[in-house]
Amino acid sequence: MRTIAVIIAGGSGHRMGLDVPKQFINVYGKPVIIYTLEGFQNHPLIDAIEVVCLEGWHEVLLAYAHQYNIDKLKWVVSGGKTGQESIRNGVYNLKGKALDDDIIVIHDGIRPLVDATVLTDVILKAKKYGNGVTSLPYNEQIFVVNPENVNTTKQYIPRETLRRVSTPQAYKYKRLNDAYHEAFEREVGIYGSSYTNTMMVELGETLHFAAGSDKNIKLTTKDDLEMFKVYIKMEKEHD
Repeated sequence: MRTIAVIIAGGSGHRMGLDVPKQFINVYGKPVIIYTLEGFQNHPLIDAIEVVCLEGWHEVLLAYAHQYNIDKLKWVVSGGKTGQESIRNGVYNLKGKALDDDIIVIHDGIRPLVDATVLTDVILKAKKYGNGVTSLPYNEQIFVVNPENVNTTKQYIPRETLRRVSTPQAYKYKRLNDAYHEAFEREVGIYGSSYTNTMMVELGETLHFAAGSDKNIKLTTKDDLEMFKVYIKMEKEHD
């Protein structure tokens, strides 16, 4: 049984208003995508890495991977028009490369602070239960908008019943591959903000929570990028 990481790096960075895709932004002289890949390169349970990359940036990615000794990188695949199409492309590319029981870890390329203990727990949960998704308790109060007056509320959701789920998330290859074929054939769980985890639930799968970390931020806005810079600066000062 091998563990293969599928890193999704197909975004364009338009929401940050940048000319360079956000996964290729340099932070203290190193591209964001390399920070992400190093977390998987250095993890003992990861055997191979596949990157789903924005079209036209494959050679740049490969050059950076060579420069930073990311030798677990085995495949680079073009992304799709949506996040789900990109993940699908990565999963389909593993046909003939991954065995049915291999663990496939899906992770956003713009989540560069993946914690080793979180990644370990996600993988171990997937080996035991067939899947594992990183999660955290929800610490804020959640109220439901009143449909009669959207500026008011009279219903809340107990936060003890909620979890925040993101990546990394891991699945056994056969189930993951079958699920993507089924989802795209039936057009279930593939539109809007759908991701692998929500698609799996829509297909009837029970997901298993794994450990999470508040540092596991997604670089969506310029504020997120500034927060990432702060984390990196703190780490450099502690070295």
